[in-house]
Amino acid sequence: MMKSILGALLLTATAAGAQDIGGRYALVGEDFNGGTYVGSVTITPTSKVTCEIRWLIAGEEAVGICMRQDNAFAASYVMNGVVGMVIYKILPNGTLDGTWTAAGSNGVGREVLTPK
Repeated sequence: MMKSILGALLLTATAAGAQDIGGRYALVGEDFNGGTYVGSVTITPTSKVTCEIRWLIAGEEAVGICMRQDNAFAASYVMNGVVGMVIYKILPNGTLDGTWTAAGSNGVGREVLTPK
């Protein structure tokens, strides 16, 4: 009995999907040169684990696809014709803490998304 309860709890904990983090976020980021920026992000679930993600930063929009696996959340995007990717860690309070890069760049930036 205890094994089946524990198994059900573990299954529930690891089955968290994209719909669990869908919604609007406030964004604070740091670019490759240490400059800061702010914006907003909208995550829209498209299945149990996949989603669409949109960033709005200083009037510029980036659109991408995303996927969640356990406490990792990854997205690819296109902004101003440049392809990029970001990997976020999902923190217990729902904040997404991540690093990003873009094609042709030799560095990474940082972003924190806080649920609105």
